[in-house]
Amino acid sequence: MLDPVVYKDWQIAEDAEKRLPSVEYFREKMGLLPDEIIPYGKTPKLDFLKIMERLKDKPDGKYIEVTAITPTPLGEGKSTVSLGLIEGLGKLGKNVGGCLRQPSGGPTMNVKGTAAGGGNALLIPMTEFSLGLTGDINDIMNAHNLGMVALNARMQHERNYDDAKLKEIGIKRLNIDPERIEWNFVMDFCCQALRNMEIGLGEGKMDGFPMKTRTNIAVSSELMAILAVARDLADLRDRIGKIVLAYDKDGNPVTTEDLEVAGAMTAWMRNTINPTLCYTVEHQPCLVHAGPFANIAIGQSSIIGDRLALKLFDYHVTESGFAADIGFEKFWNVKCRLSGLKPHVSVVVATIRALKMHGGGPEVRPGRPLPKEYTEENLELLEKGCANLFHHVNNVKKSGIKPVVCINRFATDTDAEVALLRKLCEEQGVRVALSEHWRYGGEGAVELAQAVVDACNEPQEDIHYLYDLDTPLRQRVELIAKEVYGADGVDWSPLAIEKAERFENDPKYKDYCTMMVKTHLSLSHDPTLKGVPHGWRLPIRDILEYGGAKFLCPMAGTISMMPGTGSNPAYRRVDVDTSTGKVSGLF
Repeated sequence: MLDPVVYKDWQIAEDAEKRLPSVEYFREKMGLLPDEIIPYGKTPKLDFLKIMERLKDKPDGKYIEVTAITPTPLGEGKSTVSLGLIEGLGKLGKNVGGCLRQPSGGPTMNVKGTAAGGGNALLIPMTEFSLGLTGDINDIMNAHNLGMVALNARMQHERNYDDAKLKEIGIKRLNIDPERIEWNFVMDFCCQALRNMEIGLGEGKMDGFPMKTRTNIAVSSELMAILAVARDLADLRDRIGKIVLAYDKDGNPVTTEDLEVAGAMTAWMRNTINPTLCYTVEHQPCLVHAGPFANIAIGQSSIIGDRLALKLFDYHVTESGFAADIGFEKFWNVKCRLSGLKPHVSVVVATIRALKMHGGGPEVRPGRPLPKEYTEENLELLEKGCANLFHHVNNVKKSGIKPVVCINRFATDTDAEVALLRKLCEEQGVRVALSEHWRYGGEGAVELAQAVVDACNEPQEDIHYLYDLDTPLRQRVELIAKEVYGADGVDWSPLAIEKAERFENDPKYKDYCTMMVKTHLSLSHDPTLKGVPHGWRLPIRDILEYGGAKFLCPMAGTISMMPGTGSNPAYRRVDVDTSTGKVSGLF
C-alpha cells in the first residue's frame, strides 16, 4: 500500500492495478455464470437481465447509503468514504460491494476531478473510470442529440413542404411552436460559450430550422435521469417515448414518440442498462452505473445497480449526491419509493473542516490555500458548526433509516477536535465512528465498518416518507422546505404558480416525482448562508418538467446546466506516456 501523503492518486491506482486479479477471479467470487459477463477488458459489463432472472428469488443483502453534511466547495469525501467503507467491510471478512456513479468528463477535466475517491480509498482502473469507461455517457449523449436532430429536421421539413408532400412521405404535421422548445443539445465538457446559441443560420432552406438553443452538460440530460430510475429495458423504452421535446402551437406536448425517434434513441442506449464492474484499490468489486448532477436530477447511482448489487453482495454500499438535504431527500422520497428497496443504514459523512466553516469560519475557496482556522485546532468553531451535522442527522432519522456519523479525518484534524466531535455525537445519541481510510485504506475504516454492521443487525424500521403520493405539488415543496431545509415557508413566482396550478389540476402528473433544485452549499437557496439558517423563505422561480423521467423540478434560484471551465483546469496536468500509453495527472 502506497502512502497518499507521498504518492498521487493516479500512482496509487497504477500500483493497485498491477496486482488486480483477473476478471475470471471476480466472476467466480461474485458467483456469476460465464455468459453473464459482457467482455470489456478490465471493466466488463454485467448482464443485468440475465443475472436478475437467475437470482430473482435470492434474498437481498444489507443496503447501506452514504450521504453528508452541507459541504465546503471542496467536497467532504462521500465517494472516498463509500470506497473506504467497502474496504473496511472487506477487512471484516464480509461479502461486500457497492455501486457508484460514473463521473462526467466536464468536472474530470475541470476543477473537481474524477470522483473516484482518493488516497487508499480509490476506485480502479482509474483511467478508464475517469475517461468514458464503457461508453454509457457517450451513448446518452448520442441518443439525446439524436432527439434534437429529429426535432429540428421535422421543423425544417414542415416549413419547406406542404401537407400533400408531407403525406406523400408519411409525415404527420406536428405544428411545433418554435417558441416552446424544451430540449437542447448536450456535450460532456464544461463549455460556458455554448450556454446560448442560434442555429440554422445558413442561407438556404436546407440548412436547418433557425432557432435559439443551448448546450447543456451531458449528465444533466433527462436520459441520465431516466437511466437512474428505470427498472429494466422495457421501462427504459417506455420512459424515453414519453420525453417532451417541445409543444405545438395549441399547447400540446410533442414527444419523442410523436417524432418516431424514441426507438432509435433506445437503440443507442440499449447497453447502458448493464452496470460496469470496477474495483477498489483493495480489490473489492464495485459497480458503476448512472451519473452525477444531484442539484437538477436525481443524483444517485441507479435503481438497476442497487437491485443487482443487493443480489450479489451481503453488504451493498451506495451514495447520494451532495448533502442530506438534497441527495438523501431524493434517495428517501423518490428512489426508495420507486425501487421498493428499504435501506438499513445511512452514513452521514462529516469533516471537521466543514463543521468549522459552519461554525463561522472564513470562506473556503477552491484553488486557494485554506485559512489557518482549518489547519489549526479550533474547538469553538467546531462545536458551533455541529448544528449543521445534527440537522442532517435528524433528516435521516425522520425517514426511519438509522444514521451513523462518519468522522472523515484529515491529516490536520487534532485528537482534541476528534474527541470533541465524538463526544457531541454521543450526547445526541447518535452512533459515531472515526475513519482514516484515505491514508490507511480498509484498516483505517474498520471502526466505521463495525459501526455499520452493528446498525445493520438492529431491527429495521419501515421507511416513513415525508409525503403521500396524492399530496399536491405545492404542499410537497412546502413540506420539504420546512421539514428538510428548515425554511419558514415558500414564495412562488407568478410563472411557478401558473405551472404548479396546471400540474396540480392535470391527473397526468399525479404520479410524477418531486425533484427539488437548489444549491448544495447551504441548507437554504443562498450558498453564502452556512450552518443552520433561520428566518428565511424558499423562493421557487420556475418548475421544469421531465416527461419521460416523470419528474417535476421546482427551481430555487438559478442553476446552470452547463458549468464553466475554470482558469486552472485539470486538463493542464493530464498527459500520456507515449511509450506505455499510461495516463498521468488524473485526480
